[in-house]
Amino acid sequence: MPESDVSLKAKYLAQIIVMGAQVVGRAFARALKQEYAASQAAAQARGRTGQQSAAASSITGMSLQEAQQILNVSTLTPEEIQKNYEHLFKVNDKSVGGSFYLQSKVVRAKERLDEELSIQTQKTTPQQNTET
Repeated sequence: MPESDVSLKAKYLAQIIVMGAQVVGRAFARALKQEYAASQAAAQARGRTGQQSAAASSITGMSLQEAQQILNVSTLTPEEIQKNYEHLFKVNDKSVGGSFYLQSKVVRAKERLDEELSIQTQKTTPQQNTET
């Protein structure tokens, strides 16, 4: 094969690779913009309470659902949370053969649920003040 044919094929191959990379890059940028727009729309739909809840998840490093699973609570009542917390904290005490790791997860779960209760209380308090 003559040298010019090889260089011509290499040139075409390089052009195909560059064009393919551009197409993929544009598609990726478009998908990223769409995801950002969807994320913003979801945040606005959730409103302030959703932002506070997301912030609480970020601070504690645990989602609300994870905290509910750890403490085995389906409804957020202070009594049920406290009862399950005390039980799980005791059974995971290291002095009785428990796990410090699990005990710390129980503490973090209670903190997260307490924060969520606080957020819900703040949400309902302004409504009660406007009604009275």
